[in-house]
Amino acid sequence: MTLYSQRKIVAIGGGHGLGRMLAALNDFGSNATGIITTTDNGGSTGRIRHCQGGIAWGDTRNCINQLITDPSISSMMFEYRFKGAGELNGHNLGNLMLTALDNLSVRPLDAINLIRNMLKVDVNIVPMSEHPSDLKALSKEGKWVTGETSVDEMEADLQRLDLDPEVPATKEGVQAIEQADMIILGPGSFLTSIMPPLLLPEVGRAIAQNQHAKLVFIENLSPEYGPAGRMSLREKLEWCERACQGRKIDAILGEQNQAEVDGWNYVTSDLASPNRDWRHDRQKLQQAILTLLAE
Repeated sequence: MTLYSQRKIVAIGGGHGLGRMLAALNDFGSNATGIITTTDNGGSTGRIRHCQGGIAWGDTRNCINQLITDPSISSMMFEYRFKGAGELNGHNLGNLMLTALDNLSVRPLDAINLIRNMLKVDVNIVPMSEHPSDLKALSKEGKWVTGETSVDEMEADLQRLDLDPEVPATKEGVQAIEQADMIILGPGSFLTSIMPPLLLPEVGRAIAQNQHAKLVFIENLSPEYGPAGRMSLREKLEWCERACQGRKIDAILGEQNQAEVDGWNYVTSDLASPNRDWRHDRQKLQQAILTLLAE
């Protein structure tokens, strides 16, 4: 029996970072679950939300793309991005397919499962919520801004993040957290990918109550910009732990040990892709996770 068939892992986040993480967990198949941020309001996703409503599909689509191991006409179709001067310019067909299924009153999770089956993706993909919501941030100067893109562009530092409106977590995501042997936060944009799912009270509570799981934070390999870039690693860990009702992070996985995180278990590991040092290497990530799981 291998760790792949014995252990269950949940990874939380969005976009490129979570896609890399889930690709590293591909051998776990259905024992791995990604809980995906659904608050994006930029690019093709933002335009679709503006005219059609619904949750943000872009991060989900990105994660599914990185899990496709057998390229096919179906996968090329799902990844296709329109070009030209008209309304469709810049739109991703995968986003439109998921929106169409949503408009047909198919439950968002069922829509994702339909696409997963079509593209032969085994890892479970669960939206953090099936109800539309936006990220809202309060600056230390007392000013609120709404929308992920606005949060990323804030020049003032933040004192808090909220979801507007408050929405329920997807119950399958909460169940996956309750059953997990390891829960991974990141890598990815801290404020706009990692934090949004943790702002759902049921998610934070489920992480806090699963004392058996190892809670792991994975550091980015390149610096962030905007307000997240001005936060120290210690601040990020404290924000995560506060959202998880004070649950202690068991391990931080990164490339260089940080003196500022005394009191946390910092595990140093070479994680960078050989040809792009700002991106995590799937094999190295997988090996580091297996090592932590086996301890």
